[in-house]
Amino acid sequence: MGQYAQIKRELGKLKDSKKAAILARFFKTGKGEYAEGDRFLGVVVPKQREIAKKYPHATLSDVQKLLGSKIHEQRLTALFILINQYKKGSDTKKEQIVNFYLSNITNINNWDLVDLSAGNILGDFLQDKDKTVLYQFAKSEFLWERRISIIATISFIKKGMFEDTCKIAEILLFDQHDLVQKAVGWMLREIGKKNQKTEEDFLVKHFRKMPRTALRYAIEKFSSQKRNYYLDRTKK
Repeated sequence: MGQYAQIKRELGKLKDSKKAAILARFFKTGKGEYAEGDRFLGVVVPKQREIAKKYPHATLSDVQKLLGSKIHEQRLTALFILINQYKKGSDTKKEQIVNFYLSNITNINNWDLVDLSAGNILGDFLQDKDKTVLYQFAKSEFLWERRISIIATISFIKKGMFEDTCKIAEILLFDQHDLVQKAVGWMLREIGKKNQKTEEDFLVKHFRKMPRTALRYAIEKFSSQKRNYYLDRTKK
C-alpha cells in the first residue's frame, strides 16, 4: 500500500463529525463563502503534524494526491510533509519543492494552508532570490495568491528585511477582501516587532486611507495612546 493510502487511512481513523461541522463553519465553507466546498474530517492539527512526521520520505506523487484532495486535513497534512522535507532538504531538493508548491497553488486554498506554508517554503526560498512571483501574486485575481504574496514575506521580516513587505502591502492596501486586509496588517505588525520606526513610517504615509481592518491589525501591539492616535485621525 502506498504512503498516500496509509496517510489517508490514518486521517480517516481520526474522523470526528462534530469537530468537522464546527471547522466547516469556522473556515467559511458555505455557498458563496471564501472556502465554499472545502470538506473536513475533524482531525486536530497536532494529530496531523504527528502523522506528517511519520512519513518523512513520502514522494511528491503521494503529496500531490493529498494536495489534490477536497478534504482539508489531507491538504494540510501534505503541507506539513512538504515543510518537513524542505527544512531538511538540499538546495536542489528545496528548489524542487518550491516548484512543486508553485504548481499546486490552486490547492493551497484556505487561510491556514497559506499561513502555514507561504513563509516556511516560498518565502524562505526567495530570501536571496528574485521575488517577482510575489509581486505577480499580489496583483492576482485569486484570493489565496494575494494572501500568499504578503504572508510569504514573514520570512524576510524575521531576517530584518522589510522592503518587499512594505511594497507588497502598498499593492494590497485597498484590497476588498478582509482576509487580505488582515494579512497586510499582520505583516506590518510583525515589522513593528522588529523595527517600529519602519512600521510607523509606512503608517504615517497610509493610515488615513488604508482599510480599518488592516490598520487595527497593524497597531494591535501599540500602546493604547498610540492606537487611539491612529484610529481617531482616521475619523477626521
